Amino acid sequence: MLINIDEIKSPRNVYGDTLVELGAKNPNIVVLDADLSSSTQTARFKKAYPERFFNCGIAEQDLMGTASGLAYGGKIVFASTFAMFATARCLDQIRNTICYSKLNVKIVATHGGITVGEDGASHQALEDIAYMRAIPDMKVIVPADCTEVKQVIEYAVNTSGPMYIRIPRTNLKTVFAPDKYQFNPNSGVKLKDGKDITIVTNGETLQEVLGAVQSLKDVGIEAEVLHYPVVKPFHHLALKASAQKTKKVVVVENHSIIGGLGSAVCEAICKYCPCKVHLIGTKDTFGQSGEQRQLMEFYGLTDRKIYEKIIEFMDVK
Repeated sequence: MLINIDEIKSPRNVYGDTLVELGAKNPNIVVLDADLSSSTQTARFKKAYPERFFNCGIAEQDLMGTASGLAYGGKIVFASTFAMFATARCLDQIRNTICYSKLNVKIVATHGGITVGEDGASHQALEDIAYMRAIPDMKVIVPADCTEVKQVIEYAVNTSGPMYIRIPRTNLKTVFAPDKYQFNPNSGVKLKDGKDITIVTNGETLQEVLGAVQSLKDVGIEAEVLHYPVVKPFHHLALKASAQKTKKVVVVENHSIIGGLGSAVCEAICKYCPCKVHLIGTKDTFGQSGEQRQLMEFYGLTDRKIYEKIIEFMDVK
């Protein structure tokens, strides 16, 4: 059994601890931050290996330029800041230096999506995955819990080339049993069998989807759940098999419905198995300031709201 919902933990803490653990084994790892190391938890690496940590200050474009230079020198570079600043502010450096040159830079961004909360629209990256998906040679990964965060960072160290990894601010329930789950970069993961509808998700909305699935089951709807941590490159086989069976697909993501996981799913669906698709995420809008859970409720990303939207989509009376 892959799913074993357990205690609530901080994915950012796991990111910092995993960097420290891997840094002990591989002296080629260096870490950069943009004056937010206490928030991103790269401060843990700084404490353990101060000679391999570089604070570039509130100068994110310089952060990416410095990361590129270190990668040219043969280092495995982890560059971290908030998702909004790591992407929108640095597109030129990411596109024309990191990705064009296929450099070994891992952009690990925290504070993605609407759950950044009270910091408001200026800090809520609702377009970051769309930005990164559009750049050639960039891998895009959105892990769902602490087990997966650890495995994704380990994968990043051992995989050459540019990578964007989005880690939420929110503390999350542990969904995947560490001794049973293995991150697979080449496939979506089927977590629940169903015959009536396919639900595709990743990141922190996975646990909300699992709650919605239980409510759907209570009214006789058997939902199949696919977890897609790798948004790019998107491997369509699990989606194709599920969609051909259920003929209806819903995508749930803590991101704009434009350009993210939903768009990747729609691109695959129209090519391989045309059927009805409904996207649940933020619309063509900016976020706003508010408590995390209130914002999830307002934008329809809680388990109850997801359940209600799926009931409406399926036209259940």
